[in-house]
Amino acid sequence: MVDSFLRRWLPLAVAATVLAGTGYVMAQQVLRQDANDPQVQLAEDTAARLQAGAAAADVVAAGEVEVASSLSTWVQVYGSDRKLVAGSARLDGTPAGYPTSVFDNAPPGGHRDEVTWQPRAGVRSATVVVGFRGGWVVAGRSLRLLEERVDTLLGLAFAGWLATLAGTAAA
Repeated sequence: MVDSFLRRWLPLAVAATVLAGTGYVMAQQVLRQDANDPQVQLAEDTAARLQAGAAAADVVAAGEVEVASSLSTWVQVYGSDRKLVAGSARLDGTPAGYPTSVFDNAPPGGHRDEVTWQPRAGVRSATVVVGFRGGWVVAGRSLRLLEERVDTLLGLAFAGWLATLAGTAAA
């Protein structure tokens, strides 16, 4: 009797597991990609202004953004020598040192690269890099809210998976 039950239920359990996992991964990826949208706009607009001749100090918003605690977007402008020209991002009160090797994937001409940057444990930012004639623009913001949503999503997916397993076992 147990053997017969398992033979009928196991394919349903496998299907429920695959569907719950697929649903979770799809939703997580949509949330993560959506987290880049404000930075894409900010980086592309800033790069266009710089390309048109604006000064870096004029296109970076006044004020500083502490990347370890703030949810605000921030911008860094790097010159062709990969050195910081102007920026609002700070990490522990000093200019945040973004890994300039990322610039290799964002050549001038409107190309961009989207990177999750973790300058230290517990501090993660969704960043977008756009190359322009004369350097690169990096725009970023914290992933803290997204990570809270992904944790909630994981809990919901797990609860749904368990309910499905229980329901198919009872049926």
